Amino acid sequence: MFIRAYLRASTKDQDANRARSDLEQFASDHGHKVASYYTENESGTRKDRPELMRLLDDAHAGDVLLVEQVDRLSRLSADDWKTLRHEIDSKGVRVVALDLPTSHAAMKETAGDDFTARMLDALNGMMLDVLAAVARKDYDDRRRRQRQGIDKAKAAGVYQGRKKDADKRLRVAELLEKGHSVRRTAELAGCSTYLVQTVKREKAAT
Repeated sequence: MFIRAYLRASTKDQDANRARSDLEQFASDHGHKVASYYTENESGTRKDRPELMRLLDDAHAGDVLLVEQVDRLSRLSADDWKTLRHEIDSKGVRVVALDLPTSHAAMKETAGDDFTARMLDALNGMMLDVLAAVARKDYDDRRRRQRQGIDKAKAAGVYQGRKKDADKRLRVAELLEKGHSVRRTAELAGCSTYLVQTVKREKAAT
């Protein structure tokens, strides 16, 4: 069994490798090792994510696509999810998600028991579709609440757009100028080390 782990974070300020140890432990608990990792910082609303597409290009029938949660794989619209599901199914790849218990059976060998394998695939496929729909609804709900908050702030005359992000970058630059390390700067500014490194590169280029 060849296990391909997919790790995704939505923005470059987030750590896409955050769940790597959890996936390694899960595979180990089921008597397997993760054979390959595919990591990227892309929105789950995009179907054509480079690393996800590379994973599917590399995959063979019987491989496992391992994710922490279904929303790491998809926050797609219904039509895009249907397309991605077709691509996954056509490759004969089984999706296993830590938050989807019905998928865990795919970590066990079912050779010689075609009926059980087909029943598990059918059940898991149904639950996978449900969680993918829930993930998309959560995304749409958060976007709606965000728009409502912005509209309310604009109406009250207090909307500042991306000022908060600009202020954080300025704080990072000040801390770097004082000689703090990347990690210490991130701690003091309350941001990711990726943002600190980005600001550091931008300063070096000026």
